[in-house]
Amino acid sequence: MISHGNTLLSEELLSEQFVCDLQKCKGACCVEGDAGAPLEPEEVDILKKEYSNFESYLRPEGRASVAKQGTHVIDPMDGEPVTPLVNGAECAYVVFDEKGTTLCGIEKAWRDGKTSFRKPVSCHLYPIRIQRYKSFDAVNYHKWQICAPACDLGKELKVPVFRFAKDALIRKYGEKWFQELEILAEQWEQS
Repeated sequence: MISHGNTLLSEELLSEQFVCDLQKCKGACCVEGDAGAPLEPEEVDILKKEYSNFESYLRPEGRASVAKQGTHVIDPMDGEPVTPLVNGAECAYVVFDEKGTTLCGIEKAWRDGKTSFRKPVSCHLYPIRIQRYKSFDAVNYHKWQICAPACDLGKELKVPVFRFAKDALIRKYGEKWFQELEILAEQWEQS
């Protein structure tokens, strides 16, 4: 583990490679699993406030799910807020393109300038998962078989997990934090 500010980082963020390969996985991480995407406490309010700005981008099934469950639900396993699911499967905010690849309806609206909210930071960070503790965040690489194509592409392109998630890590922890992480990564590689 690597200590960095108020975070404790898994060395796998530096040693493992990863680049999403949507052509191969079709965005399975938005469909598979037993719960929706984890939400930051402030994102619960943002989703409620911004929902009308991206609602039209969602599929009818997603809108119905939100109408029934709300813009977030509480995960019974850990008591944390997560995105609602459609019939226990894909995230309610998922849309599918003509090739069957999942995309985020919220992010599509953000790209069109309809909402100031890009998407939940946990989605933006993936395959990085954060566990919050009182005095620090544990920042870990989440390995999942459905991401095997992303691992293959990451190895081919030689992109470490933390660099793949650069924009999301800056969004979460700031530019200075990420610049310091780059220095730590160089030192780690040389050790």
